[in-house]
Amino acid sequence: MNRVRGRGSELTIRNIEQATGQLAQSAQKHMEAQLPWYRALSAEERSWLGLVAQAGIASFVSWYADPAANPRVTADVFATVPRELTRSVTLSQTLDLVRTVIEIVEADVAALAAPGEENDFHLAVLHYSRELAFAAAQIYARAAEARGAWDARLESLVVDAVLRGEADDELASRASALGWGDISPVAVVAGSTAPTSPDATIEDLRTSLERRGGHGLLAVQGRWLILIIGGVADPVDMTGRLVSHFGDGPVVVGPRVPHLFAAGRSARAAMSGLRAAPAWPEAPRPVAADDLLPERVLVGDLPARRGLVDRVFTPLRDAGSGLFDTAAAYLSSGRGLEATARVLFVHPNTVRYRLGRIAEVTGYDITHPRDAYVVQQAIAVGRLEAAGSRERRRPGSPDSPPSPVSRPQTPDPPQPL
Repeated sequence: MNRVRGRGSELTIRNIEQATGQLAQSAQKHMEAQLPWYRALSAEERSWLGLVAQAGIASFVSWYADPAANPRVTADVFATVPRELTRSVTLSQTLDLVRTVIEIVEADVAALAAPGEENDFHLAVLHYSRELAFAAAQIYARAAEARGAWDARLESLVVDAVLRGEADDELASRASALGWGDISPVAVVAGSTAPTSPDATIEDLRTSLERRGGHGLLAVQGRWLILIIGGVADPVDMTGRLVSHFGDGPVVVGPRVPHLFAAGRSARAAMSGLRAAPAWPEAPRPVAADDLLPERVLVGDLPARRGLVDRVFTPLRDAGSGLFDTAAAYLSSGRGLEATARVLFVHPNTVRYRLGRIAEVTGYDITHPRDAYVVQQAIAVGRLEAAGSRERRRPGSPDSPPSPVSRPQTPDPPQPL
């Protein structure tokens, strides 16, 4: 029997060409009966996969006629489908499709192959199916690589927008594309980059975070590594498990916020804390930005200044029972019970009781050095604000409201005699 340029006989090739449509239909019916994921696809997606099956069989005919002339024909099988199909159909599902078509073709070997050519035809089908599987894997690898590069660019843009405090529709769109539309709560972490490759650092950090059940958006901004943590109840504790992925120096965790669109506040606190952290060499690693309020005040952070007043100064001032005077006297007298008692003309036990009440009201135990420093700074900042407020209210000051202008009195009209 004559061969067509090498492997397949004319009869076998003609049989396959005539049976192409029927084989593709049989493959689709088999997938619909056996593969749940196929039934879940839309009609359009199923039609695209039908074209893949037909193209695969036609490509096999061309390759079987002369494999030397068509060594890479398998790559053309997937050229008829849109690239978006790789998002709805996985590589594993595509291999299911290839396997189904091959099974259908193998089941008809006796009818398709010319007499005496059955064994060669069967081996050709197996060889071609392997090449087709490799082609599918290559296409999915390229799609994943392109998608990964795009996602990385999108991720970097989202992190940059958060650092700049943007919360517009563009950020919402990009966050949704990354699957961050509903993730809550969120916190921003800032630290130095590790000496390893930035890409490797980001990948390792992301893997560690996801393994612990968290979500992360990461970017390298100059020498800083920025991590936005989502879906974690205690971001400081989580960061402590990830801190080895950062470089040397402080790692600061911004306050927790309800969602990504409020993360600008957390980012500002984290970056401010990163600048201020050298003023507290004994700070833990990682450290919460709210634990660096006094140091952040020193670098001119106005929200930190407001935070100290609201957290410490105002509660102390409003608590009564001499707590504010006791705190001020205790801190100014070197944190001694007896000295404070003499200043206030009270018993040392009264001072001891009030110190306990101060800890309850403010959350800071001023018998400990660090807490004493925080409260002392809060009192100083609060006094400055109070003095500034009084100055603004003083008549004649630049910020005081204008005094009412006195007008000449109009005499009463003369009364008739």
